[in-house]
Amino acid sequence: ESLTQPGREPVHVVNKRETARILSNYLNATEDEIYKILDQPDRKQVEFGAFGRKLSHETKTLIEAEELPGIIFFSDTKRYYPNGSFASYLIGYAREEEIKDEHTNKYKLRTVGEMGLEAYYDKLLEGTDGYENYEADRRGYLLPGATHFIEEPRHGFNMKLTLAKTIQNFVDDALLRAYEKYTPEEMVVVVADPKTGGILAMSQSPAFNPNTREELNSQSIWLNQATSDTIEPGSTMKVFTLATAIETGNWTPNSQYKSGQYRMPNSMRIVRDHNGVGWGTISFLEGIQRSSNVAVAYMMERIGTDTFLQYLEKFGFGQKTGFPVSEEATGVILNKNKQDIISTAFGQASTVTPLQLVQGMTAIANDGVMMKPYIVESIVDPNTGEMIEKNEPTEQGTPISPETAEQVRTILASTVTSPAGTAKQFKIDNYNVAGKTGTAQIVNENGTYDWGAEEFLYSFLGMAPVENPQLIVYVAVQKPKLDGVTGSTPVSEVFKSVMENSLKYLNIDPANIEAAEKIELENYVGSAAQEAKVQLEERGIEAIITGEGGRIEGQYPAAGTTVVEGDRVFIKTAGTTILPDFTGWSLRHLKTFEQLANIRIELEGVGYVIEQDMKAGSVIVENGVIHLQL
Repeated sequence: ESLTQPGREPVHVVNKRETARILSNYLNATEDEIYKILDQPDRKQVEFGAFGRKLSHETKTLIEAEELPGIIFFSDTKRYYPNGSFASYLIGYAREEEIKDEHTNKYKLRTVGEMGLEAYYDKLLEGTDGYENYEADRRGYLLPGATHFIEEPRHGFNMKLTLAKTIQNFVDDALLRAYEKYTPEEMVVVVADPKTGGILAMSQSPAFNPNTREELNSQSIWLNQATSDTIEPGSTMKVFTLATAIETGNWTPNSQYKSGQYRMPNSMRIVRDHNGVGWGTISFLEGIQRSSNVAVAYMMERIGTDTFLQYLEKFGFGQKTGFPVSEEATGVILNKNKQDIISTAFGQASTVTPLQLVQGMTAIANDGVMMKPYIVESIVDPNTGEMIEKNEPTEQGTPISPETAEQVRTILASTVTSPAGTAKQFKIDNYNVAGKTGTAQIVNENGTYDWGAEEFLYSFLGMAPVENPQLIVYVAVQKPKLDGVTGSTPVSEVFKSVMENSLKYLNIDPANIEAAEKIELENYVGSAAQEAKVQLEERGIEAIITGEGGRIEGQYPAAGTTVVEGDRVFIKTAGTTILPDFTGWSLRHLKTFEQLANIRIELEGVGYVIEQDMKAGSVIVENGVIHLQL
């Protein structure tokens, strides 16, 4: 009360008991709890801690209306996710924790990345608070002539992802419909650009809302299933066994074998086909089309277990992909005995992640060149405009030749079109699909396998269009309620919806792809840019040069990749970027140019470009921004 002076409003709490009584109507605390906080004679200022945090604006206004002396409010920030459950397991969430501010010695809230990209890039995303330092009297008034120092706050970095929001919405919509219809335990979908490795969509169901962190299904676990959970892949692994057989000269499609069962070497264990009895004596090509485990077991006799293990390593299995999540799993490739290795060849025993399957599939779709999957396109410091990180397509090796890749695609396409094929449900009108179905048993808490049509993990690893693959889509559905349909039915409904809608969104014209001549690209790196441009245009390929330099530093697609007549090839050179005429360009080509030229492209609308804010021929500096209307 000594602070109260005539003619001056009090700046302290005058009546502690009455103040506590009034505040108890608004705070989640009793009158006695509030009074105990206020009644601390040895302290000139107190904070309400958890009782006083996260107040709504409405509650703040009501307290202010009470005109209580000495009650002061401080604003705080809160992590907010405007898109709700959108890509929630990929993005993750940030939780709040209370820490002491080193400058003010007061407690404040900070957000801490808890999972996903939020956790991996926590320090970059967080930013730092500003603060004010000055000498004042005990009422808070600045002393005359005192030092007054202000440190401005610094925003956390902005991160741009490779996600295509529309494709992600296609995925989420398809998963929601499948969940309502089949109520599986879990589902996961990954969509990737096979030519770059960029992840265009990644989702799982049930999802969660990072604002509330309430799971939609209590059985769901807090892991990104695409990157951090391991599965037995089932017959999707046969894609890579087939590729190994072709690459090593051990594929004899017309040779015959007796299907049904196979006895493991030096073992009493019997490998059986999924129908139990097989289909009599058939060719190995038909065996792959029918997803015969016995066909793969016989193929392994020719390939050899040591050779097969070498190719699994080339395809990236048993290793992290380098995806930016702190909990990425490696999977376990069992390599101690022949029985486990043979089982691995048809998708049992060993474990992988869905993202590893997608990464390996890029080599099949991309003429033997395996691309590293990535999700962060760029990171920018908004305080300075500086580009902190810029990711470009990265090759992860060439496990197979272009010829092998093309042959694998043709055979996988036949699993969709052949009367014997297990993937007939995955046929899409107007687009040719290639892929492999998978059915895997799930290990229960007792360490044994669950059994029954509604106890399996059903999946499909596919690409389209076969002639020039633009998308890879992986779908897995765990323990669906089938109600008389096959396990592939819910998987196919999700896959077809996502693939067809996404191809149409990217303006992939199936008629042009089928009719166009296929051209294998040479290696132009180190060559003169203008000479390469002339050579490409003579072959009907539009060449886009991203810089003013004379020598080529990089190209996309890579050497050995097959493109079609009328497509675009991007040539990266040094120097400033000269803008092309973007009219008619699709999202896929815009993303490629943006990455190679190291600029930022802001888009409005969907479809093809109809307008750009800078004229063709303009020079743009590195990290510059272009606005386009689609």
